[in-house]
Amino acid sequence: MLKKAVHFGAGNIGRGFVGEILAENGFSIDFIDVNEQLIEALKSRHTYDIELADQTHQHVVVDNVSGINNATDPAAVVEAIAKADVVTTAIGPNILPRIAPLIAEGLDERLKNNEAPLDVIACENMIGASQALKADVYKTLQNKEAADRFVGFPNAAVDRIVPAQNHEDILMVTVEPFHEWVVDASQMRNADLKLDGVHYVPDLEPYIERKLFTVNTGHATIAYMGYYLGYEDIKSAISDESVLAQLRAVLAQTGGLLVKKWKFSGSELETYQNEVIARFMNPDLSDAISRIARTPLRKLGYDERFIRPIRETDGLELPNDDLIDTVGMVLHYQDSGDAEAVELRKMVDGASDLNAVIEKITGLPAGPLVEKIKSAYDKYVR
Repeated sequence: MLKKAVHFGAGNIGRGFVGEILAENGFSIDFIDVNEQLIEALKSRHTYDIELADQTHQHVVVDNVSGINNATDPAAVVEAIAKADVVTTAIGPNILPRIAPLIAEGLDERLKNNEAPLDVIACENMIGASQALKADVYKTLQNKEAADRFVGFPNAAVDRIVPAQNHEDILMVTVEPFHEWVVDASQMRNADLKLDGVHYVPDLEPYIERKLFTVNTGHATIAYMGYYLGYEDIKSAISDESVLAQLRAVLAQTGGLLVKKWKFSGSELETYQNEVIARFMNPDLSDAISRIARTPLRKLGYDERFIRPIRETDGLELPNDDLIDTVGMVLHYQDSGDAEAVELRKMVDGASDLNAVIEKITGLPAGPLVEKIKSAYDKYVR
């Protein structure tokens, strides 16, 4: 008998990464989403294809899937959570608070007569996503005492590049061959349920930071410098030697922090960084700069991919000038189709005191780091 998974987010990451691993581990999957076209296709077909973005273009078939529209049928979501063996998400950090009340309702229903342990794993590009989701769930959860005993919210680090795409088949999704999913085993309640293809560790933070400061910082560096130089896609940008040089310089500085803080070996980290750069250069994965650079205000957050390593390298007296230089370019980013980019332009262009704006965006206190970021911004004024 198949185990049952409930997964929030029927988009490309959900189907092309989390869904594949769950299916390979013998789960049937209920995808939860508000996209009626996706949900109806999943309900009627119960299968979809994944294509690998490499020379083989190999297809992987994912079976035993269905869909529930949480906007029109929340009761079905509650029932699915009550019977699930695992709950996962891949919807974007900003959406997690919106689904939390429904997850709380499902857990309350489950805990009435089901004490089987359950883990809720948020597979998002966010540090501490599962624990943040837990905090939101607990705002409306009624049976907190039982949930403390039987429901875990283990944090996770996930990594797979899924480019923007457009297929005739609405369920078809193209992904890179590489994937990594790491889960904090110390926060699990259902410790007996270990998925093949997932790496379980006693302390997730080193892996989260390695991924965030390499993949996320690196990808964003290509996007923002590529935008500044007039490129429209990642493939074109990384083909520019100056962009590639900036990428390597930034990763050298985040790598120095990772070695110092987490004791990664230099050779191990260099191998990892070179693999990541090779992934960025995969011609089958080229993505629009506007997609990678979107939500710049979030990406400039205090604990995000640029400001966190800048803060921590500064505290350890490690070099961070290339990271700061990149932030200077981020502050010049424009995209009329992205609400955060529009807000960024209003804040920066209308500023009488740019230092104060930088402090507000980054959460940094007034001082030398803000001054350096302001100087980096001035350097790129056209």
